[in-house]
Amino acid sequence: MIRSFGWLGRAVLAVLAWLALCVSTSAGQRASSDPSITAALSKVSPSLVRIHVVTYEYEEGREIKREASGSGTIISPEGHVLTNHHVAGRTRTLMCTLADREEVPADLVGTDPLSDIAIIKLRPGKPRAFPVARFGDVSKLRVGDPVMALGSPLALSQSVTMGIVSNTEMIMPGLFWPFNRMTLEGEDVGSIVRWIGHDAAIYGGNSGGPLVNMSGEIVGVNEISMGLAGAIPGDLAQEVATALIHDGRVRRSWIGLDVQPLLKSSTADHGVLVGGTVEGSPAAAAGFAAGDVLVKLDGRDVNVRFAEELPLFNQAVMHLPLAKPVPAVVIRGGVERTLSVVPVERESVEGRAQEFPALGVTASNLTTWSSKELRRPDRSGVRVTGVRPGGPADDAKPSLMEDDVIVSVEGAAVKDVSGLTATMERLTAGGKGPVKALVTFDRKGERLLTVVEVGRALLEDPGLEARKAWIPISVQVLTSDLAEKVGVPSETTGVRVTRVLPEGTASGLKVGDIITAIDDSAVQATQPSDADLFATMIRQYKIGSTVELSIRRGAQEQKLAVKLVASPRLAREMLKYEDRDFEFRVRDLAAADRVSTELPERQQGVLVEAVREGGWAALSHLADGDIILSIDGDAVADVASVQRKMERVARDKPSAVVMKVRRGIRTFFVELQTGWK
Repeated sequence: MIRSFGWLGRAVLAVLAWLALCVSTSAGQRASSDPSITAALSKVSPSLVRIHVVTYEYEEGREIKREASGSGTIISPEGHVLTNHHVAGRTRTLMCTLADREEVPADLVGTDPLSDIAIIKLRPGKPRAFPVARFGDVSKLRVGDPVMALGSPLALSQSVTMGIVSNTEMIMPGLFWPFNRMTLEGEDVGSIVRWIGHDAAIYGGNSGGPLVNMSGEIVGVNEISMGLAGAIPGDLAQEVATALIHDGRVRRSWIGLDVQPLLKSSTADHGVLVGGTVEGSPAAAAGFAAGDVLVKLDGRDVNVRFAEELPLFNQAVMHLPLAKPVPAVVIRGGVERTLSVVPVERESVEGRAQEFPALGVTASNLTTWSSKELRRPDRSGVRVTGVRPGGPADDAKPSLMEDDVIVSVEGAAVKDVSGLTATMERLTAGGKGPVKALVTFDRKGERLLTVVEVGRALLEDPGLEARKAWIPISVQVLTSDLAEKVGVPSETTGVRVTRVLPEGTASGLKVGDIITAIDDSAVQATQPSDADLFATMIRQYKIGSTVELSIRRGAQEQKLAVKLVASPRLAREMLKYEDRDFEFRVRDLAAADRVSTELPERQQGVLVEAVREGGWAALSHLADGDIILSIDGDAVADVASVQRKMERVARDKPSAVVMKVRRGIRTFFVELQTGWK
């Protein structure tokens, strides 16, 4: 899968795209001269899709959204698309580009992190039959067989590269320990996957695309590249895909047995070495012990002398009948024993996290695995998986931390994520602003209390500062060098008028005037660091009073009476609004903003003060400094109108929000995507 990048990443991306285009063009030239390649491609190319997604991850207590691209293959006439879990398993939006460049939205049907397989389903405007790619017989694949990798490298569409099968039993090398595991959501993909290694070039964006034999059949799903490319075997992918299409999930058996290949010093001629059992697991209840050599399971011989054989053993365990006794023959101390183990359904290692903006945390349900890791007596409570810096939970004393378990809020027990969600909704109902809530949580055997200010006021008024006397002009210090060049005696001190604001035209001052004194008090500004001296002197007077300025205009010296007005509100004094759904902050326009952006006096709007990375606004390329003029066609005059509009958006949950934006001298429209949960 390929993700969006900054400017440096985009530059690298452009170079890689050119290289990928060269590779794919080379393959295309070969295809045009080899009828067998052309025939194979004709069978699978029509079913190839490019998948554009908005993925989400959880970092530092908030949900981070990113644009990404991957590949997939249509495997049913109804439009089911086979791809990787790491492409489409955690997405807010899915859009597929078909072979004829048609764009069709899609929905996630089911996903399986353990095998890194996901199924999505095309959602066309009208039901229709789609071209389908067929699976081939993986058992017939041999090292040296030619294969083709199809997909969308670097978000290019309809690309193909060619190579040969290099290894049919590829695993993560032990040489890379402790980095020899590929984990997705806590699941060790390599525990059940033996990749098909091949040397057909793949790049970011090829993930989920098919590995095809010369008969035009799917024999693998491209997933990794570590020198050699690696594809998930087609038979495993097809098995998982079938389960996801039918049930939306994959049911697997689990017995809680930790195994490893036989030791080099072992005298056993076959079997697998038992390293231990998970406490409370079926294997522990059956009496398995560390050091046992399991030689037969459910009537089938077991032989794991090498790491390459472990994935097949793990697959066999996961296919055991659920809730039925299974015989297991072990060798213990040279004596053969038969045990009986009852498999249970395997649970995901990690609970699916969820963001709680009102608390400033992400959290998940406890699983069997996480409850054991945290030494919990049961699975009641909600596990904190991240805390947003500066958020309510972080500001609490004591702060919440990762791996804390929330057990109650305001005296109400919190058993799971849904319970915490209901509690937060109750506390923040009606938009009453911050509410101090007593949170009870467990940390490393201690039961602690803290008070969290749940929810934050979205409309912020920083308050007004005292108005001071002001002349509506901008000035620069008259340095000795500058004085010499403009024909003023070098000993002259003061400031030069650089801009007269519209409200300052009545003062009589002009650009180029040099102000040397105020009521005969010299303006002793000589260095750029004295830039604030003139404004400081003016602030000593009362608003509405009149001062006499000594000025030089060209070669003439003269006196000019100027009435002082109240200084305008500063940017830091303006009302602000922060939208949590789209993650941007705006404020009312200050006088200085209109000057710096040369915005017409009558033009209304609000200034974008901050766009949080990983939010919907950032994905849609709204930027700091933009001026929002309208939302969904409704003009916005101030942050209060923005708040009212965005509250309606949150209530109605439209598929997109369109903002008219001014950026510099340009005016254009920004379409904010939405991925309501």
